[in-house]
Amino acid sequence: MSSSSKRPGRAMWLGLMSGITLFLHTSLAVAEYGLNFPTPVTAIAQEVYGLHMLIMWICVVIGVLVFGVMFYSIFAHRKSRGHKAAKWHESTTVEIIWTAVPFLILVGMAVPSTATLLKMEDTKTNADLVIHITGYQWKWKYEYPGQDVSFFSTLSTPREQIENKAPKGKDYLLEVDNPMVIPTNKKVRLVLTANDVIHAWWVPQLAVKKDAVPGFINEMWTKVDEPGTYRGQCAELCGKDHGFMPIVVQAVSDEDYSKWISAKKSEALASAADAGKTMSKDDLMKRGEKVYAQCAACHGDKGQGIPGVFPALTGSKIAKGPADAHIAIVMKGKPGTTMQAYAGQLNDADLAAVVTFERNALGNSTGDVVQPAQIKAKR
Repeated sequence: MSSSSKRPGRAMWLGLMSGITLFLHTSLAVAEYGLNFPTPVTAIAQEVYGLHMLIMWICVVIGVLVFGVMFYSIFAHRKSRGHKAAKWHESTTVEIIWTAVPFLILVGMAVPSTATLLKMEDTKTNADLVIHITGYQWKWKYEYPGQDVSFFSTLSTPREQIENKAPKGKDYLLEVDNPMVIPTNKKVRLVLTANDVIHAWWVPQLAVKKDAVPGFINEMWTKVDEPGTYRGQCAELCGKDHGFMPIVVQAVSDEDYSKWISAKKSEALASAADAGKTMSKDDLMKRGEKVYAQCAACHGDKGQGIPGVFPALTGSKIAKGPADAHIAIVMKGKPGTTMQAYAGQLNDADLAAVVTFERNALGNSTGDVVQPAQIKAKR
C-alpha cells in the first residue's frame, strides 16, 4: 500500500491550499470590478463609507471568532478522539456574557450611525440652494425655484446600443441629455416627489438615496466640494424601462453655474418663441424624430410597437385618423394605460413636431402638418 493511500488527509489539505491560492489570485484579478462602494465625494458620503467599513470589519471579527471556536471544537473534540459530550445546565455567567457583549457591540455601532443619520436628515439648516425633483416614467424633472429654470432629464444612450446594434459606450445607460447642475461648496437641498409611480433618486458617490412617491414630499441634501460628474439611477422598480432612468449630477464652480443658469434661461425664452412660429414640414420632421426617441421604447423605433403590450403606430387609427384626436392623446395620455400625458413634459414646438413625425413617418403618410400654435390653442 502506498504512503499516499495511508494518509488520505494529505490530498485533502493540498486541495484546500490550492483552492485558497486560486481564490486569492482570482480576487486580485477581479479587484477592478469594484465590489465595494464607489469613491465618496462628499463629507457625508465619507462618513457613510467609514461606517460601512467599520461595521463590516466588526462582522468579520465576530464571524472569525464564532466559526473559529466552532470548527476548533468540532475538530479537537470529535468522537473519534474519544471525547464524550459534556452534560451541563445553563450558566448565569455565560448568559450575562453573551447578552452584554452583543449589547455593547450594538451600542458601539449605533452611536456613530445615529450621529451620521441626524446630519443626513438636517436638510434645512444653512441650505444655499433648493432643487425640486419629480420622477416620471422614465425621466426626471428638475426645477430651480426662484431662478425660472425647469427641464426634463432623459436617457441619451442611443437605441442602437440598447438593441445591440452598436458597441456599448463608456457610460452606457448612465448618460442623459440634460444633467442636473449644482455649484460646488454649496449645501443643496433636494425636494423629491413623483408624478406617476414610486421612483427612487440615487447617486452612490454622493450618498443620497430617497424614494420619490406620488403625493408625498421627501427631502435630502448634498454638498460637493470638488467639480465633477457623478452618475446614478432610479433605484425603485418603476415599470418596463426602470433600467433606463439614469441620473447625472454635474458639480461646477460658481462662475460656471451662473453661466449655465443664464444659458438655461435663454433656452426657455427660445422655446417660448417657438410657440409663435410657423415651421416647415422638414423642420418639424427633423425635430419630431428626435422627440420620438422618448416614445420608441414602447412604440418601437419603426412604430411597430410590442404585440400584445404596446400598440403599433404604423397604420394605426390614431396616426391616420383625425389630427385633433392624435394631438389630444399625446397631450393628455390615456387613463388606465402606460400612455403618459406629455402636455406638461414637452413644449408646444416639440409636441407639434412629434405628432407631425408620427403622422408622416413610421410607415404613415397623411401629409398633415401640425403647427405649435395648434398645440398652444389646445392647452
